[in-house]
Amino acid sequence: MEQLTLFDRELVQPLAARLRPQSLDDYAGQAHLLGEGKVLRRLIESDQVSSMIFWGPPGVGKTTLARIIAGRTKSAFIDFSAVTSGIKEIRTVMEQAEQNRRYGERTIVFVDEIHRFNKAQQDAFLPFVEKGSIILIGATTENPSFEINSALLSRCKVFVLHALTVEELVGLLRRALQDERGFGLQQVHISDEMLHVIAGFANGDARSALSTLEMVVLNGKISENGAVTVTADTLEQCTSKKSLLYDKKGEEHYNLISALHKSMRNSDPDAAVYWLARMLEAGEDPLYVARRVTRFASEDVGLADPQALQIAVAAYQACHFIGMPECTVHLTQAVVYMSLAPKSNALYMAYEHAKRDAVGQLAEPVPLVLRNAVTELMGTLDYGKGYQYAHDTQEKLTNMQCLPDSLADRVYYQPDGQGQEAELQKRLEQLRNWREQH
Repeated sequence: MEQLTLFDRELVQPLAARLRPQSLDDYAGQAHLLGEGKVLRRLIESDQVSSMIFWGPPGVGKTTLARIIAGRTKSAFIDFSAVTSGIKEIRTVMEQAEQNRRYGERTIVFVDEIHRFNKAQQDAFLPFVEKGSIILIGATTENPSFEINSALLSRCKVFVLHALTVEELVGLLRRALQDERGFGLQQVHISDEMLHVIAGFANGDARSALSTLEMVVLNGKISENGAVTVTADTLEQCTSKKSLLYDKKGEEHYNLISALHKSMRNSDPDAAVYWLARMLEAGEDPLYVARRVTRFASEDVGLADPQALQIAVAAYQACHFIGMPECTVHLTQAVVYMSLAPKSNALYMAYEHAKRDAVGQLAEPVPLVLRNAVTELMGTLDYGKGYQYAHDTQEKLTNMQCLPDSLADRVYYQPDGQGQEAELQKRLEQLRNWREQH
């Protein structure tokens, strides 16, 4: 049997593994941390890394970055998995690190999925981090504030890694097609539009993007000369999605979000869910949709149902925690709730009317009665003179004028009586009547 060469063995590795960057120059994304002159890059290049946590979604390069640090550092490097290791393994590694320290050698311990360790396991690292036996580098997809022991977290610098942009992923895919470690030794025909589809489908995950590219190339049509052509049908089968996806920065992007917004405003949950699905299945960022729904909760529902904003914010948080495709149900819940909620644009209109007056009268001084006399001089200038403390009255009301004189009769908030705003409307009428009488 013919023995496999090292090159042959490398070819059977997944594309993402073969293309794993070996240096910062090959690393894709995270320019806010690793661009020229940025703090983390300087720490790595000067071999002065301290204990740190890499927080970011899957596939953004947390493990890769740790391995790049391992390649540059003059320290011993131990790769540790929170999935397969317990306190016994931690203690064994710490003993080795302590021996290294006695001989003047630093030890970097990289812990993948560090949030999977319980408090006791995380505590096992603490004394060794404190006395400098190890430099701890943890990687997590969860918010460190909630998942990492506060004592341990306080001794680590947290670096937030962002999901890769479509442009960064497209650049990565092009490199995979040109690099000999990827498909550089083959002739692959794939359109730029398809690369953008793959990048959008990956949702910021470099590993997912490379895996999808590998799948479509391996399933492409092979011509007589060995060239591989990726067709729209192949792409659709490999992604389980239609290949005619819209450009997130183009007209269709705005058309679809407009359709979603107006369907909710028209209290049509079926149409709203359809447009939601169109966006998400086309590769739209669920957090973008969640932000638009949150805006809708106040712009089109407002105080007619104050819980709408809570539902929208909760949906955004759920999308942030678990991502696609699981978060589709959370967005559906929010979209249906918004569609069925009573509608009021009174808050939107109130601000727009107030904004016009505010912009036109930016030089209007704050009435003296509303100013704080924080110095003796301010007191002599009548700052706060005549101020009435509402809590000192039985009604919790005063007849003090809070608007400038030129705007004294302005009315901005005008509830339209929908949903819970009906009660607010009654309350507001009572307040305004009281002030007129006093």
